[in-house]
Amino acid sequence: MSLNCNEINLVLEELALEGAFIQDIVQPGYESIAFYVYGEQGAKTVLVSTSQKGCRINETRRKIVKNDKPLRFMEILKSRIKGSKIEKCRQLDFMRIILMELSHGEEKFRLYFRLWSGNPNIILCNQENLILDTMFRRPKKGEITGQTFILPENTGSKEDAKKWQIRDFSELKEILEEKKEEKDGLQRSSFPDFDSLSFNQKVDIWYSEESDSLSRKSLLEQAEKWFQAGLARLEGALEKLKEKKRLFENSENLKHQGDLLLSNAYLWDGKASFLECEDYENGRKVRILMDPKKSPQENAALLYETYKKQESGKEGLLHDIEITEKKIQKLKDQYQEILNEKNPIKIEQLLRRDTKPKQQQKKSHPGLDYTVNDWYILVGRDANENDELLRHHVRGNDLWLHVRDFPGGYVFIKARNGKTVPLEVLLDAANLAVYYSKARNNTKVDLYYTEVKYLRRAKNGPKGLVLPTHEKNLCITPDKKRLERLEEEKI
Repeated sequence: MSLNCNEINLVLEELALEGAFIQDIVQPGYESIAFYVYGEQGAKTVLVSTSQKGCRINETRRKIVKNDKPLRFMEILKSRIKGSKIEKCRQLDFMRIILMELSHGEEKFRLYFRLWSGNPNIILCNQENLILDTMFRRPKKGEITGQTFILPENTGSKEDAKKWQIRDFSELKEILEEKKEEKDGLQRSSFPDFDSLSFNQKVDIWYSEESDSLSRKSLLEQAEKWFQAGLARLEGALEKLKEKKRLFENSENLKHQGDLLLSNAYLWDGKASFLECEDYENGRKVRILMDPKKSPQENAALLYETYKKQESGKEGLLHDIEITEKKIQKLKDQYQEILNEKNPIKIEQLLRRDTKPKQQQKKSHPGLDYTVNDWYILVGRDANENDELLRHHVRGNDLWLHVRDFPGGYVFIKARNGKTVPLEVLLDAANLAVYYSKARNNTKVDLYYTEVKYLRRAKNGPKGLVLPTHEKNLCITPDKKRLERLEEEKI
């Protein structure tokens, strides 16, 4: 539930922000922002939430945890209004829209807080209501930089306000009693009695502990669902890897069957679906499955080929099992960290650390991707992925790598303005190109690389085939430790 118009007025009356200065601005998440202000009543932290189920403004005494990376809207506000004086701060009629009029030297600003559950936003304007930036950019509503912010028609009146009662948050009594009993919580003597709490404090405790969104209770419920879903996915993947490992453990038997087949080829009549012979190692009768359409030598060659594939895949499979087990342990550690955290703002950040808002998510692409020291690497593993990446996901200045004289995947290093690809990043990309090629098991491998703009499609050639120019050569010894590091960094 969001604050109603009467509650907003009561919050603003207690805050008494007029005449105070904005000392700092922190945006802990995509739906909340905090203003550190200082005025006649001293220092205050004013938290504004635009969560659709919990739009509100109130003073908070909780620590505001900074986001790992500075967010766009916070940086804009800091550059424009940090140090500003709050000339006025009021709700416009009873519309649940707060106008904060600011002065910063000769400049004047208007900061609007629209605390509507269905359409919340924070909008920074100049004195003429020209939008400088918004928390949520909504082009269809004209809420983007350069447009004029138009206030809605006055839909709030005293008559409407009478319908809204100021809630007493009676559930707080139970919350406070529980907090007093917590052994690791605040001392009884330091926690204020319910009756002595200001309305801002009641709002802050309620939304932090029991509200429908952005409360510790609801966030922990989200965390449990996130943990269980992630754990089920990883444990399922681990079981498949272990099952494959059990099959690979029988690889020596495939080689032995090939040896027996070649030794006893004369016993096969060319029609049966198996060959029965005596195992020279233990004297037992064994049956070897046969493809009647192939000769004994061809059947033996298939057994040897499967044996080699399983043998070469054993080491990689053990590495994949180890990586998956580490992912499971990391997930458990992250979940425990969330359970131990008391600050709901920090919990929200911990839940969000592996996700990005829709507008910042990378476009889906085929193949694999890796990030090495802020360099982004794309890997195609077959002709289809190579072709799709080349057509739709790379540009002229991006770097292309490929193994010489062997079929394999394309590897691309996305270009960065004014930056040259470091040698270590180039070697990482080269090892990925070797790993996803037929040269994987070679001790020395030659590659070539060039910029995408120097690639030309082969006329009437197979899908993804290109002819490079201006290419440079690179010879490497495949480094398994590099590949292990790249995989571990993705955990």
